Amino acid sequence: MVVRLRLSRFGCKNKPFYRVMAADSRSPRDGKHLEVLGYYNPLPGQDGGKRMGLNFDRVKYWLSVGAQPSDPVQRILFRAGVLPPPPMLAMERKGGPRDTRPVDPLSGKYTNPKKPADAAAPSETTETDENDSSSA
Repeated sequence: MVVRLRLSRFGCKNKPFYRVMAADSRSPRDGKHLEVLGYYNPLPGQDGGKRMGLNFDRVKYWLSVGAQPSDPVQRILFRAGVLPPPPMLAMERKGGPRDTRPVDPLSGKYTNPKKPADAAAPSETTETDENDSSSA
């Protein structure tokens, strides 16, 4: 029996609310589960943030005995600081050129590496040194 940590949907139409559950991988999404580990509300609250609550001790227990988190639960556990960041692929679609820009794991947006002004100065000096040595 493979145990998965996954979301089970509650709430009404257009107002989703999820519970984080440990369940057998063969059971349906909203079906039989082994244990409720927390909740996740994707709708922003009054403070503008998404709300979630987890029982960290039980989550760590299930991960230690080999439970596999689903992709959404893996992202939730990363934001809570329980798991390392999941591998983010910039280009998952078929076809098209691959994008090699780095991706921020929290927001999923591309990050632009800042180049310091000091890095440009040594490259200019190395070119002049090469020119001096080749002319001599």
